[in-house]
Amino acid sequence: MQILDFSTRLNHNLQLLLLRTFLIVSLQEQDVETLHGSVHVTTYGTPKGNRPAILTYHDIGLNHKTCFNPLFNFEDMQEITQHFAVCHVDAPGQQDGAASFPAGYMYPSMDQLAEMLPGILKQLKSVIGMGTGAGAYILTRFALNNPELVEGLVLININPCAEGWMDWAATKISGWAHALPDMVISHLFGKEEIHNNHDLIHTYRQHIVNDMNQTNLHLFVNSYNSRRDLEIERPMPGANVVTLQ
Repeated sequence: MQILDFSTRLNHNLQLLLLRTFLIVSLQEQDVETLHGSVHVTTYGTPKGNRPAILTYHDIGLNHKTCFNPLFNFEDMQEITQHFAVCHVDAPGQQDGAASFPAGYMYPSMDQLAEMLPGILKQLKSVIGMGTGAGAYILTRFALNNPELVEGLVLININPCAEGWMDWAATKISGWAHALPDMVISHLFGKEEIHNNHDLIHTYRQHIVNDMNQTNLHLFVNSYNSRRDLEIERPMPGANVVTLQ
């Protein structure tokens, strides 16, 4: 029994190693030109038949590596990634090593960021979107505009509402009193976690300060804070409202 268990585990680990090697070999990074400028895209795997691809979009202060790599590198996720192609999108200027945009550059609005996605997905029949925060908002806008391309959405910490006057004032005051990393940290984490989980907060703060282009990040944050209301809500009996199916 012990020998059989060892053999089974060895075979399982070998399969995982071969799969991860295949994913590394098949990984492609490229800058794709769209209606509203260039966007960095990372893909791996090959679209299989009529299966949708997995499309991810990160939150402010993150990129696809810091937001989704821990999830997709998790052992249990290998069962999914061996059956689906994956497409990670980095918002303009948020990828590792991104150069600063020139002075006067007009960063795309949240609506425009959503409009960039169809140009990226020309080779894909449909997608399952996975987004957090700002990325969740962008994917939802994309789905509302292109329902035929979206099989489903996994949305984490989405705020479908435009920033209200109170939020706008709080953001302005916070901007005067705190540095950009503090503003992003307060967006990504709750007060209790910020107060109690010092190691985690320190790790993310170091990432924001050392790995993210501060100029580009500030533009992305401003774009998110200027978002429009998605105008979606839970349907009421007999009501005629826009919803995601």
